[in-house]
Amino acid sequence: MIVDDQDIIRAGLAAIVGAPEDLEVVAQAADGFEALQTLATTAVDVLLVDLRMPGIDGVETVRRVRLLRPAAELGILVVTTFDEDENVLRALRAGADGFFSKSASPAEIADGVRRVAAGGRALSDHAVGVVVDHVADDRGVVIDRAVADLVATLTPREREIVEAIVSGLDGATIAARLHLSPFTVKTHANRAMAKVGATDRGQLVSLAVRAGILPS
Repeated sequence: MIVDDQDIIRAGLAAIVGAPEDLEVVAQAADGFEALQTLATTAVDVLLVDLRMPGIDGVETVRRVRLLRPAAELGILVVTTFDEDENVLRALRAGADGFFSKSASPAEIADGVRRVAAGGRALSDHAVGVVVDHVADDRGVVIDRAVADLVATLTPREREIVEAIVSGLDGATIAARLHLSPFTVKTHANRAMAKVGATDRGQLVSLAVRAGILPS
């Protein structure tokens, strides 16, 4: 279900999400109240929600939806123009599973829906950076030895790429800095994710930080 107060944005997102054969838009809502009413009668796997809406805003909508539907039953992906750092943290704290700017490509949004539907996280590079900076600033963070042991199994190149990802660099930038192809960077990142048990980039960053890898 797509929740956005602007008709043209809602229609655009519906076209993006409805295009792949494996995805289907089953409902739309113009605000949080309508979304909550629709959820009571419609089977929905993923909620795409904007932040700025009349009535109750996106963060409050996420919070109220989470009281009714846990993450195991419903994935929530925030797609908004207002991607300031505080909005990222507020949305994730309220229970969102993902966060993208509306400037994300159709492929990124569709892939985000799939990740969230599968129970994973879907975060833009900017959102990942916000989360990492927030965790790094938290003096209460303690290294998780079990996770650190998994990270220790990475090859030097895999760790180098993970460290670059934690620092907020995208694949193209990492490839240029390390004189590698983007495909090679992606391959090393995927191998690193497999070794530490991460299902996506956001979880990889979270595990790396827990192992003591902080942004440079």
